[in-house]
Amino acid sequence: MSFFDKIKEAFKRKKNVTNEIAKKNEKDVFVSQKKFDIGLRKSSSALSEKINNLSKKYHSVNEKLIEEIEEALIQFDLGYASTKKILDAIVDEIKYQHVNDPKLIKEIIVDKLFVYYIQNTIIDVDLNIKDGQTNIILVTGSNGVGKTTSIAKIANLYKQNNYSVCLVAGDTFRAGAVKQLEIWANRINVPIFLPKKEGQDPASVIYQGITFAKENKIDIVICDTSGRLQNKTNLMNELKKINNVIKKIDPNQPCESLLVIDALTGQNGILQAKTFNEITKITGIILTKMDSTSKGGIILSIKDAFNLPVKFIGFGEQINDLYKFDLEKFINGLTNSINI
Repeated sequence: MSFFDKIKEAFKRKKNVTNEIAKKNEKDVFVSQKKFDIGLRKSSSALSEKINNLSKKYHSVNEKLIEEIEEALIQFDLGYASTKKILDAIVDEIKYQHVNDPKLIKEIIVDKLFVYYIQNTIIDVDLNIKDGQTNIILVTGSNGVGKTTSIAKIANLYKQNNYSVCLVAGDTFRAGAVKQLEIWANRINVPIFLPKKEGQDPASVIYQGITFAKENKIDIVICDTSGRLQNKTNLMNELKKINNVIKKIDPNQPCESLLVIDALTGQNGILQAKTFNEITKITGIILTKMDSTSKGGIILSIKDAFNLPVKFIGFGEQINDLYKFDLEKFINGLTNSINI
């Protein structure tokens, strides 16, 4: 049994162990899987094409081939730190197995990429939503990353699955952000709690919104927050205050703090994300605009940088274009493209 097969077996065991959880979240199903599959295929195509070409170009494993593998991984948007770790693991495996045929290293590359993703971690893309209580989801991210749209997509998803949902316009710094979220709320027909005045303290808006949701026994409250990074101190103080307000209402909330990252910004997006991760405890990532990039390696870069799972991927602008990140599909897409 190859190491890749062992990875797939590990996924099967995890599915059996978490069968009860899977049943509980059975209604949390996404539509339009075809677009998801196409998007994943695109994100893996650049790397797979490069690896396939290298296996034909070289007749033996040598230093030049290793250099080109390194270049391919960097172009895949893995980042230099992740690339070095994965390349070292690939070289060690080549030496251990005494591999000299370039065609045989294709499986090693895929193995190391995804062992790197799942190492020492339980991969769980389900949101921590519990029945019989008001669940608070805090959404953060820089301006322009698709934060407001992602909030609407999550709200629509859970509404379709028979949860009551409320939005809270906590990004009071930008009037446009409040208006945009209100438009989305009206479009998907969910209530939204708005600031009573322009520039209202975000923590007070979120407090009032959550109070409204609890009084009306709403299942899920999704809170927008400011995305400005120009003044890190103000942002830090604001998010701390919001977290404190939420904890006063319910010490076990927020159930999720999701960070939205634009896949097109690559390593710069990860640097921005580092700021948010320092400010508030992030539980998962929403990766947007994956339909506009073939650099799927950012998924592994995020995992390396924050040890956090990518929970959702956005492949378009339509309300249903948000999908749970499926590592198995991502692995299978890559391996099928590489023709292992």
